[in-house]
This record gives sequence, structure tokens and C-alpha cells, in this order.
Amino acid sequence: MKLIDTARFLKDLNELRQIGQYKTGVHRPTYSPQDMESRRWLVARLEECGLEAEIDGIGNVFGRHKGSGPHLLAGSHIESQNYAGWLDGALGVMAGVALARAGLPVDVAAFADEEGHFEGGFLGSKSLIGILSEEEIDRSRSRNDGQPLREALAAAGLAGKPRLQLDPSRYKGFFEMHIEQGTQLENAGLRAGVVTGIVAIWQWRITIEGMQDHAGGTTMAERRDAGLTAVRLLAMIDQEMPKACGPRSVWTTGRIVLDPGAPSIIPGGADILFQFRDIDVPTLERMEDCLRRCVQEMNRRERCTVTLHNVSKSLPALCEPKMMAALDAAAEKLAPGKWQRMPSGAGHDAQYIARVMPVAMLFTPSIKGISHHWAEDTKEEDLALCCEILGEAAKSYLEG
Repeated sequence: MKLIDTARFLKDLNELRQIGQYKTGVHRPTYSPQDMESRRWLVARLEECGLEAEIDGIGNVFGRHKGSGPHLLAGSHIESQNYAGWLDGALGVMAGVALARAGLPVDVAAFADEEGHFEGGFLGSKSLIGILSEEEIDRSRSRNDGQPLREALAAAGLAGKPRLQLDPSRYKGFFEMHIEQGTQLENAGLRAGVVTGIVAIWQWRITIEGMQDHAGGTTMAERRDAGLTAVRLLAMIDQEMPKACGPRSVWTTGRIVLDPGAPSIIPGGADILFQFRDIDVPTLERMEDCLRRCVQEMNRRERCTVTLHNVSKSLPALCEPKMMAALDAAAEKLAPGKWQRMPSGAGHDAQYIARVMPVAMLFTPSIKGISHHWAEDTKEEDLALCCEILGEAAKSYLEG
């Protein structure tokens, strides 16, 4: 008899998909009516599994197993990016529910705002491990419309509710199942990925100060064009960064804003958001050195002033070897030769939970690698298989 009821797992996953449905995906931004409806729906599912379930003061849904330990923690998040995919996050939560339905001693968490709709991001997992301060909550604003986080919590009915905190001594480890959000598994014809670690993300703001002037009356020799300096700097970074990066490093320019941004005005300022990612700290340090050298060289060459500001530096989170070994064995048993070990290129709640307990992650393939878009999808047979792998690994790890 199978440990995991995969038919019920898929039914639950597709039922959750109906809340905030948008085309073939969902729209459930954090603390929206759709998000809160999904959280109340999840509480009911957790209670059906015999867990004591509640929504805490930051919006975390938490289901607590009533029996004796040792326990595992499992979960992810259920809010979505705007008009995005139905599996990102939700898959890990419903996989946790499936483990609980199978009778395993598992607590299940749906962490609030992993997707970062509010400044700071990862509000739920940070709150559960005790590193989200009241002052950070006071400062945080919605990235979508500037709404203060306190107002959003009040509108969602969460004001005044206590925030839960984890007791790490209760748990042997945390499992998170997630879609890959890339093409490695699909391109290799594989059906599961055992994650070795979660990348660190180092984020930067680059400001460029030039001189705003008339686009017709100012000669090319006289110009201090912040826009052109921005373009040349980013081209230099893209040329130089491969000399410093690792085989799985990535870097992204997420935003360029020119001031004042009018067709007949030479930009007097430019504001750039830039980030790079890797799982290896020495590689990240080489990439930072490369970035700083590029900025230094642009200040030597250009008539504009370029300033580099660090926004944040997260730490990579390595997965626990014994938990990975349990996933390896389960994957080989249920999908022989159809799995691999791999790093995670995206951030996940597991990287914060890793600060207080061992963690491991399992990836399912993503069709065409699409994520953060309503066309995100995974074959149902792969979803079911990976949930079985997770169940087998969780049982084995608990017994080991």
C-alpha cells in the first residue's frame, strides 16, 4: 500500500488552484482577499488531517501534529506573484498536507509573503524563527502600492494576533518540495531534483549623477548623460563578470530608471537595481570585486559620477547531508536513474528555516522552465511521483 494518497494530493492542489484563479495560473498577492481565503481554506484541510491549525499575526498558517515526536516540519507558501503560477509555493504546502494525511508526525507551515510583496520579504519564515522585529514591520510597505504593512495586516483581520515562533528542539528537520523554476530537469529528461543548497542573493543599487539638459541645444561633447553611462556600465559588467563567476552564477539588472525620463531631456540621473546569485561565498566575493572594479573604471572614464550601494547580502543555505541521502534513496527507488542532485537558483523559505534546523528540498520539473507567469506548469504524474519520493524520504529519515 502506498504511503501517499497521490489522488487526494492532486485533488487538494487543484482545489487550491481555484482560489484567485487567473487564466491557467493564480493571482493571490499577500494579504489580498484571495490570499486570506486560501489561508482559511488551508486551515480546514489541516484540521481534516487531525492537526491543530491557526493563522498567526503575520499571516502564517501553521498546523501542529498532536502526537509525540520526533517531528518534521514541512511546507512553503501559498501567496503568489501577481498573475502568476499555481504551483510556486503551493506545491510544497500541499505536499506537507499529504505527509500529514499519511499519518507522519509532521507540522505543516504556509509561510507569509515569501514572494516579497512587502519590503523585506520572507516575512513569515523570518517571524517564525524570531528575526522579524516590530520595527521592521512598522517600516515595511507594499512594493505594489506603498500600503503600510500594519494597514494590510489590519485589513486582513490579523492586527493584534500573536506571532508564532518555532521551537527548533521539536524538529528533526524541515522538508520543502518545490517546482524547479528552470529547465535543467526537463532538458535532461529527469523527473526529480535533490537540492544541495539554496543560493545567496547579493543585491545592489547603482546611482549615476549626470547633468540634466536640453536634448537639442547641448552638444555631444558637452553632455553628462547618466543614461549613456548606465548603458556602458551594464555592458562592461556583463563583459567582465564571466571572468569572476562560477558555473551556476547569474546576474540580473532588474530595474533602470532615468530621471526625468522625458524624450527631449538628457537624463541627469539613473537609478539601477542589480543582483547576482551563487551558492559559494568566495565566488560571490569575486563577483562583488568585479562589480566594484567596473564602477571604479566608469568613474575614471565618464563625466558622470557612479555610486554603488549594497542593499542586502543573504547567506547560502546548504542542505543537510542525511536528509539529502534519504531523498536520494527514495528517488532512486521510485524513479531509478531519473533524478539528480542540483543547487537551487531561487530563494526559498528553507534558507531561513536552515538557520535553526536541518533542511532539505526536492524539485519537480517545470515545463519549459516557466515560473512567475500564469503559464507555469508541471505534469501531474511528476507532481505525484515527487510527492511519493518526499513521503518515502520523510518516513526513512524519521526512522533513521
